[in-house]
Amino acid sequence: MLQTTEFKLGFHYFVLGWHLIAQKGLRRFVIMPILLNILLLGGLFWLFLSQMESLIDGIVSYIPDWLSWLGAVLLVLSVFMVLILFYFIFTTLSGFIAAPFNGLLAEKVENRLTGETLIDMNTLDFIKDIPRMLRREWQKLVYSLPKFILLFLLSFIPLLGQTLIPLLTFLFSAWMMAIQYCDYPFDNHKIPFSVMRDELSGKQTLNITFGTFVTLCTLVPGVNLVIIPVAVCGATAMWTEQYRARLLHRANNAGDSTLPGRFGAGSPSVK
Repeated sequence: MLQTTEFKLGFHYFVLGWHLIAQKGLRRFVIMPILLNILLLGGLFWLFLSQMESLIDGIVSYIPDWLSWLGAVLLVLSVFMVLILFYFIFTTLSGFIAAPFNGLLAEKVENRLTGETLIDMNTLDFIKDIPRMLRREWQKLVYSLPKFILLFLLSFIPLLGQTLIPLLTFLFSAWMMAIQYCDYPFDNHKIPFSVMRDELSGKQTLNITFGTFVTLCTLVPGVNLVIIPVAVCGATAMWTEQYRARLLHRANNAGDSTLPGRFGAGSPSVK
């Protein structure tokens, strides 16, 4: 059942992300993801601009003649499907490229919100940890890609593919946005991907609401250049207030080896 409180919280963490990226001490960790976004988005925009007409024509060609009276509506929905494809490619590539920087940003935001510091890593340790971060991105891709492919194939079904499927695709995209950005603070504590996914499912309305605002911003030119660090900050605030205490308490309990925390010996325990 949808919960009004979770709707409000989803919007709250989205807005909080915008406030956090402007705070002194965090702004320098936002610059690199934004620069990477500009380069990646510029290349993808040129690619899709040159291919968009043929992509839309290909989708519209599957519309039968007896639905020609719906041509204008179905054309708009076809354009929407192309934009969703653009968004998926952009977020997937940016996830792989910017994963180390997003993880570092999530760590700094959590430190700002809690006053606790994760285990200090020097530059060499950080570089050694990059392959593990990229494997985590691969897990997200393996989870999402088959579902996106299925939705894409279903979009070629006349009428259904231009009405219901775009809505389902958008909702799943919003869900993936929550997974994508909540994963950075979860992964900083080496919480397994499956555990994180189950935790987010327990507050699905909250996370889909948050992911919906992020997805909409991803489709807005200019705003999509800064939305990734905003989403990382908002998702880290969500982790800190909604999940952190309970999961780290489990991690600190004797015998719970599935949630290995990363807090140093001098860090305060979580009660």
